[in-house]
Amino acid sequence: MNARFKALFVHLLTASGAVFAMLAMLAAVEERWSLMFLWLLVALIVDGMDGPLARRYHVKKNWPTYDGDLLDLIIDYLTYVFIPAYALFKSGLLPGWTGWFAIIVITYGSVIYFADTRMKTKDYSFAGFPACWNMVVLVLFGLKPNFWVMLAVVTLLAAAMFTNLKFIHPVRTGRWHQLNLATAFAWTGFAGWAVYVDFDAQSWAHWGLLLTSLYLLLAGIAQQIIPEREAA
Repeated sequence: MNARFKALFVHLLTASGAVFAMLAMLAAVEERWSLMFLWLLVALIVDGMDGPLARRYHVKKNWPTYDGDLLDLIIDYLTYVFIPAYALFKSGLLPGWTGWFAIIVITYGSVIYFADTRMKTKDYSFAGFPACWNMVVLVLFGLKPNFWVMLAVVTLLAAAMFTNLKFIHPVRTGRWHQLNLATAFAWTGFAGWAVYVDFDAQSWAHWGLLLTSLYLLLAGIAQQIIPEREAA
């Protein structure tokens, strides 16, 4: 397979996320939350794979007629923001006005964040919370904290999108890269198991989700606080 067709394959792989988004949405409409999160996890895995492949096969050079960045943003908005926000609202985890507040700040704030050309930092991290609501909502479904806690989490993270706080990209951020990547793999495993057992409250996976989520959430801020050692 020549370089052009490898690049095309990467674009088609990215585009498959739209199908997984539709499957997730159909499951969400039927309130089959575990199935919905299963398809969102599949989309998340594809999203983690297509970036390294795109860089490896130089898609901008070898198949420039498709805009991979635009394609990725469209699918990310569906799978990271729109469907999880719908699930949080429809599930009743945030009742009454709190549900309306959450769905509005998540969808409105995230679309503005996605359009911000400053969202990526020089070390390939994110400036501000990167609107990974698919991960946040999955953890909320698993842990089911008090709804005031959920409302506070949504409010703080929505506000954090528009700050200079740093959030790592588990695949691309260079500092602590191996630990970042290992934690991301662990989070995916815990999430998959939590979905498999239909968010059983007794599942050990929930503790794993909590710990790995805290690391992924705070590692970038820790990097801002802890100075990087200069190479000898």
